[in-house]
Amino acid sequence: MDKFSKIYIAGHRGMVGAAIVQKLEKEGYENLIYRSSKELDLENQQKVHAFFEAEKPEYVFLAAAKVGGIHANNVYRADFIYKNLMIQNNVIHASYEFGVKKLLFLGSSCIYPKLAPQPLKEDYLLTAPLEETNEPYAIAKIAGIKLCEAYRRQYGCNFISVMPTNLYGSNDNFDLQNSHVLPALLRKFHTAKVQQLPKVEIWGSGKPMRELMHVEDLADACHFLMQNYDEAQFLNIGTGQDITIKDLALLVKEIVGYEGEIYYDTSKPDGTPRKLMDVSRLHTLGWKHQIPLREGIQRVYQEVNWEKYT
Repeated sequence: MDKFSKIYIAGHRGMVGAAIVQKLEKEGYENLIYRSSKELDLENQQKVHAFFEAEKPEYVFLAAAKVGGIHANNVYRADFIYKNLMIQNNVIHASYEFGVKKLLFLGSSCIYPKLAPQPLKEDYLLTAPLEETNEPYAIAKIAGIKLCEAYRRQYGCNFISVMPTNLYGSNDNFDLQNSHVLPALLRKFHTAKVQQLPKVEIWGSGKPMRELMHVEDLADACHFLMQNYDEAQFLNIGTGQDITIKDLALLVKEIVGYEGEIYYDTSKPDGTPRKLMDVSRLHTLGWKHQIPLREGIQRVYQEVNWEKYT
């Protein structure tokens, strides 16, 4: 990509897409294109085809997706598999049809088997059953990986795939029913602090371990890989470090300044016991994350307008 390349960021209003746009603008790219979901329904093949025919982007970052936490993935199972399949099928096929030079597809660490050895190597894909609560979303993302591989193999398309670990950032979803663990914890502890509540409820036992990466690091990695990686093998993107939900809750409690108690509701699901990414391939290419967890959480807590959540 050069500074005047026509670059389409699908999903630019989401946490990941917005971070990619911010990164590209910071690096001096001047020909970025994007459409809101109201302007372009990516689930509609005809509309996606017409958009690509008119705009003819040279590079595509496919960050558009329907995403959510354990509750949302488990309850809205049909939505998560159908909508994600439609979005990625339409964008990837149109990228082939209209000669996109390179596409980067963003998947998720949930593609790996529930009980896969840790840390998760790229080679572990499709070696055992998936975690039940987010199986539909995981299957859609696996299909996206295979779609990119197939278009590369059959048509020679330079389509690459990356699998980010759990992400967080100031543009995250802080809805308590549909959010991921860190934004949910930040909101819960902030609300409890403001309302002077005696305790905060945490879903599950607190024992599962999670790897967390600031979305700005992911955007930096995506930019790096668009410039430096052209292989069929999908790549993990993460920090290579993880933390228990219990220790994460204690860290968030400290950052927020909440002084009450923590209660663990063990009737709620824990999800996958551990999801630590093996990022040795990425490190070998010369990229490593830059934002430590404590610093990243502090930044998010300071950046979010909490008045609309309390």
